[in-house]
Amino acid sequence: MDVVALEEIRRLKYRYLRSLDLKRWEEFADTLDEEATADYGTPVYGEPLKLAGRAEIVAFMRDKLGPDIITVHSCGQPEIDIDGADATGTWCLEDTVIATEYRIMIRGAAYYEDRYLRGDDGVWRIAHTGYVRTYEAMLSFDDLPSFQLTANRWAGQPTTP
Repeated sequence: MDVVALEEIRRLKYRYLRSLDLKRWEEFADTLDEEATADYGTPVYGEPLKLAGRAEIVAFMRDKLGPDIITVHSCGQPEIDIDGADATGTWCLEDTVIATEYRIMIRGAAYYEDRYLRGDDGVWRIAHTGYVRTYEAMLSFDDLPSFQLTANRWAGQPTTP
């Protein structure tokens, strides 16, 4: 097994998650192949989301995960297979989404199914990513009168739901 490629792919997925949570859209875009596709199976939107192309994926994330949405995505247990300049990976996902405007928190889990390509520049990028939720739980802050949230990532944004 190509352990260097294995580590590069791990770092790629971690960068994808980190740049998404920190809303670093240019860095997030660079984790995706220009022709990347994404299938996100989440009950929040009803039908599974199917996005095509780096620009559409980034635009969706920028629009839906704006400054009033706090996210934390964590992946582990990677199972990665490499075949030359192609690779596949399965990752266990756990995430939290806090929508301050709607006063809700969503917790969920899934297994990502990814495909990766090593570009002509030698850099691995995500060619496809997607998951179907194993569970998703939603909680209203209105049900928890004592709940307080402190979030200082984006100055000037509300700090309590």
